[in-house]
Amino acid sequence: MHCVSLYVRGEWFRVPCGGPSVSVRSLGSEALRRYRQAKKLEDGDGEKEFSMRRCQGGELLHPEDRAQDVLEDEDFVQLVFAGENPMAMAPQTSYQEPKEYISLDGESLTTAALVSLGQGLFKIKLTPEAEEKVIKCREVIDAFIREDRVVYGVNTGFGMFARTLIPKEQLVQLQANVIRSHCAGLGAPLSVERTRMLLALRINVLAKGYSGVSKETLDAMLKAFNASCLSWVPEKGTVGASGDLAPLAHLTLGLMGEGRMWSPQSGWADAKAVLEGHGLKPLMLKPKEGIALINGTQLMSSLGAEAVERALGVARQADIIAALSFEALKGTTKAFHSAIHAVRPHPGQMEVAARLRSLLDSDVFPSQISESHRSCDRVQDAYTLRCIPQVHGVVHDTVAFVQKVISTELNSATDNPLVFAETGEIMSGGNFHGEYPAKALDYLAIGVHELASISERRIERLVNPALSELPAFLVQDGGLNSGFMIAHCTAAALVSESKALCHPSSVDSLSTSAATEDHVSMGGWAARKALRVVEHVEQVLAIELLAACQALEFLRPLKTTTPLEKVHELLRSVVSPWDKDRIMSPDIEAAHALVRQQKVWRTVQPYMDEYKNKLKI
Repeated sequence: MHCVSLYVRGEWFRVPCGGPSVSVRSLGSEALRRYRQAKKLEDGDGEKEFSMRRCQGGELLHPEDRAQDVLEDEDFVQLVFAGENPMAMAPQTSYQEPKEYISLDGESLTTAALVSLGQGLFKIKLTPEAEEKVIKCREVIDAFIREDRVVYGVNTGFGMFARTLIPKEQLVQLQANVIRSHCAGLGAPLSVERTRMLLALRINVLAKGYSGVSKETLDAMLKAFNASCLSWVPEKGTVGASGDLAPLAHLTLGLMGEGRMWSPQSGWADAKAVLEGHGLKPLMLKPKEGIALINGTQLMSSLGAEAVERALGVARQADIIAALSFEALKGTTKAFHSAIHAVRPHPGQMEVAARLRSLLDSDVFPSQISESHRSCDRVQDAYTLRCIPQVHGVVHDTVAFVQKVISTELNSATDNPLVFAETGEIMSGGNFHGEYPAKALDYLAIGVHELASISERRIERLVNPALSELPAFLVQDGGLNSGFMIAHCTAAALVSESKALCHPSSVDSLSTSAATEDHVSMGGWAARKALRVVEHVEQVLAIELLAACQALEFLRPLKTTTPLEKVHELLRSVVSPWDKDRIMSPDIEAAHALVRQQKVWRTVQPYMDEYKNKLKI
């Protein structure tokens, strides 16, 4: 039967819609009757006048409409009494408003801090120094307008229309026009977390004090961020010069009270209603503010910051997961001797080799598995084992390089024109061009992909009895059971898909804006596909983690080193060993969650520290 859940002052009631003639008002009256009954109120007690809104979207429902015409089965509806603020009475969500603040100054935002802001862990405020710079910068713009001096984007058109002068009485209209016309993005909206990152980063670069926005506008953006009022921003539509115009226009449109906006209390709803529900006013943009809010590299940079942080996490956990496979395949640790890596002293290579030494058989953490094959006649291992430091190492160095580029971009003035309050000058330039982050993020995708490439080959060695001396596909009763056969196929599919995604987007350029913007970076696509590649790497390594731990089951009662046993225990806390076939996808997802949440790294980090400390003694 068609049913709807209605929220009445802190209580949910599931009410059947009944026949086709039942009205929206009738549903509300039934929910109100049940509320009074639950609270032991008389029929005459409490308010009788009410309205009804969808919880997700906030649309006001007409009381005389037929319920089945305007409500979906299992829809969620809020009943609001006359005089009540629908936001204040909205059902509570899992979102917890943060209490702590991060101070933004346009100079010191890190990739990790930006990701934390996206996760809703902090509110933001400006430093006093940043506020002063913003005010002084705006004074330059106001002076130019008073003196009727011609400045691109302040009193001229944009792009091809740069030579078109705009009368002073139309300057405010010019700002709204440029936002609306540039809202041409398509595709799914950015997630809530990524939209938070985008808004926080735009605030940070404006706080640098070279864009010419007023302090009032920046304060309004701060309030919207801290209330988690987030615009609808489609992910597609930027060519990465002049910056990420379409996504940033959509970001600004919601702040103007137009289009759609999300908050934890309202879900997706009309932007003006969401702002007003949080006691906020729509932006009224002043001269120069339209172009200042949309000209810059913040979409590619904010997505790039997430890609970098996830790549950093998966790269160091790849070393740990590779060590598990190494043990299960009975590799020889001689290839990781410090002397070998000292004569080819790439930082990443030496870091990985040292990490492997801290995890594998040593005087600090002995391994029974290693001891069991110490006298074997194997001289050296396959490249997927022997060359882990060389292959993983360059990934670490790649991530470090890209992090440096993105960190610089997070704290750069990237709009046009730029305002220099110290000299009173306004200068046009090309800092909006996204070539730096675009090239770096293409490089990141290529670099981090290699972790999945070599991981998939180690999975092949684990499941292939001719290479592992383990049961085929890591399961007993092969034939009846298929074990990890198709899990390996999934890893291979992900690696193959990533190969295509690793084709650099920044090698492409299409002329736009009537050839005034005749070379572009395609940085938005570089960032989006880098994130997809990183996710594939996480998933392939999750499969390797499952396979390596399953392989260890066949080597019992022998145990590996203490840190690697702890990783095995971690996995077994969410995934049981395979004794017969079962659905594999939930196990892969559980292992992927461990990798995403950095739990593999946090599990072994104390033991690696212990190893280092004992070496110093």
